[in-house]
Amino acid sequence: MRHGVLAVAAVIMTLPAMLAAGTLKIVPTTTFQAETANNTSAANTFQSQSNGNMGARNVSKLDVHSLLYSGAGTKVYAHLMPWFGDPRHMNVGYSSQDPAQIHRQITDMISRGIDGVIIDWYGSRDTFSNKTTLAVMAEAEQHPGFTFAIMVDKGAIKLSSCRGCTPQQALVEQVQYVEQTFVPSPAYLRINGRPVITNFDIDLHYTVDWNAVNAATSTHPNFLFQHSGGFKHAVSGGSYSWVIVNVTDFGMSYLTKFYKAGLAAPQQETIGAAYKGFNDTLASWGQNRIVTQRCGHTWLRTFDEINSFHDSTNQLDALQLVTWNDYEEGTEIESGIDNCFSMSAGMAGNSLQWAVNAYEDTIDHYVVYISTDGQNLMPLNTMAPGSRSLDLCSYSLASGNYVAFLQAVGKPTLRNQMSSGIKFAAQCSAPPPLPPPPPPSSGSITLGATPTALNVEAGKSASSTVTVTPVAGSFSSSVALSCSNLPAGTVCSFSPSTITPGSKAVSSTLTISTGMPSLPLRDRNRGRGRYALFLSGFGVAGLSIAGSWSTRKRMRQALLAGTLVLMSCVFLSCGAVSNAQTIGVVRSAGTFQVTIHGDSGNQHISTLVTLTIK
Repeated sequence: MRHGVLAVAAVIMTLPAMLAAGTLKIVPTTTFQAETANNTSAANTFQSQSNGNMGARNVSKLDVHSLLYSGAGTKVYAHLMPWFGDPRHMNVGYSSQDPAQIHRQITDMISRGIDGVIIDWYGSRDTFSNKTTLAVMAEAEQHPGFTFAIMVDKGAIKLSSCRGCTPQQALVEQVQYVEQTFVPSPAYLRINGRPVITNFDIDLHYTVDWNAVNAATSTHPNFLFQHSGGFKHAVSGGSYSWVIVNVTDFGMSYLTKFYKAGLAAPQQETIGAAYKGFNDTLASWGQNRIVTQRCGHTWLRTFDEINSFHDSTNQLDALQLVTWNDYEEGTEIESGIDNCFSMSAGMAGNSLQWAVNAYEDTIDHYVVYISTDGQNLMPLNTMAPGSRSLDLCSYSLASGNYVAFLQAVGKPTLRNQMSSGIKFAAQCSAPPPLPPPPPPSSGSITLGATPTALNVEAGKSASSTVTVTPVAGSFSSSVALSCSNLPAGTVCSFSPSTITPGSKAVSSTLTISTGMPSLPLRDRNRGRGRYALFLSGFGVAGLSIAGSWSTRKRMRQALLAGTLVLMSCVFLSCGAVSNAQTIGVVRSAGTFQVTIHGDSGNQHISTLVTLTIK
């Protein structure tokens, strides 16, 4: 089976300027226009539609792979419709044949972490969509690693140039055209060296001997079929799932059945599906079939369905986004997905504060920007969902007039939101300077660290060497090392934690470890549930201990009390504590001053280490 490489884009912004002498230098890196304008390949003129398609907006460009399980090697393909601009289809503001539009589409896909496209192809005689497909091939070849494949639609059989041919003969003609025209491209999608060809609803409308079709090919493609039954199809190399209209569970029972069938066929290719919804009320062929979007939650739920069956040791081969641009059936994600999120922000003194009105679970993070002119912006900090304020004076702003902005960055492909500019006059006083250290005396010690500045990504660790040096003589007492002023979600440790200098300097290794971003509530509680189950079992077992009635009564009381204490610890996150903290969740990136302490009797020394979390 083929396993791709997951490229996860880090989206944590850090302070892009040095803090010195109590003054922050404002260095703009973006603009208000760039953060609010249409950043998709949808036409700027495209307006929201009654079938749920969102008008051209500013949407999240976070890598779509980040919605998959940790360590996913899954390839992600967008399903592309090549016929807009053809008068037989809806006007969406662009022509699918336009090379500039195709360039915008593929670069937009790549910016969202998409690995390739699967093109809904109506055959060589459908000149409009075939010309588009040829142009998509040419553009794909300009982007190394980006691939494309052909889905032979049932419509290609009807449009075959083979007059008087059977459906099977027409299919052979179209497959051979694909082999001769598209498969030779270096960008064509292959599995284990064999080109991939999928099809849509051919078996539903025609009787075809697929063994005969395969025998008539020269490349013997990997034919991929539809739905859970596709794994058992003749000459099947695997199967793909689709969006199925089911108003009861939004198609999730269909996906469950499909993923189970894929796991039972590990030697074949499994291509899952993610979609925002379905609504064909604006299509000329529409039948009032609707799967509601639920403000982005249907989209997120399709990823949850994948993650419930697959993990890093049991990978999903590929995922198809259904669809990139089927505006007529209301499945397009090209213009983004509306998450119905809203917020309000304002200043309280020197603190930016905000309130959220709905659907914060569709937000990946917040970004606070600062500006001197209301147009050119510098990011100050990235903050996790649940954050509600930021003290702007903590960034050593010089007194003056500023404009602050708050941006809510959606989860992949969901809409971004930016507040209006919030004007404020900063009155931030610089902290008083530290008093000079007392002069060293005989029998005393000093404390230092190398390096004094540590840079670390969230979820990783950084180290510094802490050295205790005797001054003017020997120091034979042990020195206990500790640290304070750690940011939330970090923990420090020393190896060793106690050192004795003697007549020469002695060192210990300081390690500062940062936590990971917050997990969903169900993941955070998963481990606690196991402990609770163990403890309850422990208590029940204890109650059955043999002995006299009075003995059993006393033991029951003791065991119940002990069990209650242990269970309280589990649910209140009790545990072994190092330096009064346990590693947990890093709530925000930024720069922090960590104090390192050395204590020995009446000797109390300290030094500072600057910690920057990215």
